Amino acid sequence: MSTTRLRAEDSAFLTEETVYAPRHVATLAILDPGPDGFDHGKLLATINERIAFVPRYRQRVLPVPGNLGRAVWTDDEDFDMTYHVRRSAVPRPGTSAQLRDLVGRLLARRLDRQRPLWEAYLVEGLEHGRVALLIKSHEALVDGSRTVDLAQVLLEETDRIREVPGENWRPRPAPGSVELLAGSMVDNVRRPVELAGQTVAAVRGLRGRLTRMGRYPGEQGGPLSASLSQQRRYVTVATKLSDYRVVRDAHGGTVNDVILATVTGGLRHWLMTRAEQLRPTTRIRALVPMSVLDVDLEPTSLGSQVVGHLLSLPVGESSPVMRLHQVSYALKAHKETGRAVAASTLASLPGFAPTTFHALAARVAEAQAPHTYELGITNVPGPQEALYIAGARVAETYPALPLSPGHAIALGVTSYDGGVYFGIVADRDAVPDADVLGQCLEEALAELVETTTESWTRAPRGRSRPSRREP
Repeated sequence: MSTTRLRAEDSAFLTEETVYAPRHVATLAILDPGPDGFDHGKLLATINERIAFVPRYRQRVLPVPGNLGRAVWTDDEDFDMTYHVRRSAVPRPGTSAQLRDLVGRLLARRLDRQRPLWEAYLVEGLEHGRVALLIKSHEALVDGSRTVDLAQVLLEETDRIREVPGENWRPRPAPGSVELLAGSMVDNVRRPVELAGQTVAAVRGLRGRLTRMGRYPGEQGGPLSASLSQQRRYVTVATKLSDYRVVRDAHGGTVNDVILATVTGGLRHWLMTRAEQLRPTTRIRALVPMSVLDVDLEPTSLGSQVVGHLLSLPVGESSPVMRLHQVSYALKAHKETGRAVAASTLASLPGFAPTTFHALAARVAEAQAPHTYELGITNVPGPQEALYIAGARVAETYPALPLSPGHAIALGVTSYDGGVYFGIVADRDAVPDADVLGQCLEEALAELVETTTESWTRAPRGRSRPSRREP
């Protein structure tokens, strides 16, 4: 890939980044190594074979002198795979709690701007002989068209290790200062509209730096709103897809509706543990990026058509069934546009991986005005059969989304191989009880499943069973 100039949007992701708000998206995969094992050497070899499919993962950002134009992507002449693919461990037998604590610390670290904007960590020492793979990629790196997420090119449908032809890669020399300045001037003359985009990027960068001084002007307070610290908490929740299907079959709607109703119920229970005052009309404004069909593309192609959908979550409603119906109704308009992509269609697209969609969704959330929503949620349907990385089966997969300034929690959901996996990223100082929110999500799902039982259906008409956290 030749040297190319960053687009205005990608420049904004870099400009607005601070130590308080790193702009990388991550995926945590729990792997069963299988009889042949899975170690750091095998991971290095596999990524080295596949990285040619994502050439930007060997490029770094080179600024224009004096910031007189947008930076360029250029080959890293000192590219070192062992710097990017790292080995870590938890004390054996490592528990899920120890792994989450380690991941939280790794998520808090910014990526090195002097190198390609990604890192991968192989975490050993987990119980039951498992290992974990954490991949961090900057928002500016993964745009869904020129570059997909690294995990997407590592995943295989079988445990058979596929041989990939070797590549004799040689980095192209980086342009000099004079060449960078001349190219920037020509680009600015040819694309005056993008000059305005650079101004927008500068404004967004200022928005990010305001995090250091407190909340944004005009930002509304609340349990999901906070000035960010430099530390993170990470919580994972594993649930069964069959439970959501049972609720869907009993009450209608879609699996996506049930997942969002579960999030709504989990938030309600969590707020109650914090003694937050809830009224029947209390709502939480969520930004839920969704995929839409591009009429100019083939029906089997997703492209990068992801749009933000603002959704009002009825956390003040005590009945789990009513919460589900209200969520379903709120999403009805999106479904009736004719452009909504069904979960089954999305998951079956050739080469589709949830990791790339989460990255696209994070970009959409970052472009949204921060005061318009309180919580970002990405819900991505994945394949319902096992996937493998170099012969190791992916047992579980959890997303990790970046926190936008002023937002204390980000929530990602991935359905995969019969499971639905939640990844919660929270500010360590603002949300010390993030693990309680994870427990509340499990309780909210159990509450919805309970409404499908015979004892619930026999309840007197017009009465709703109170949640188990109701006083």
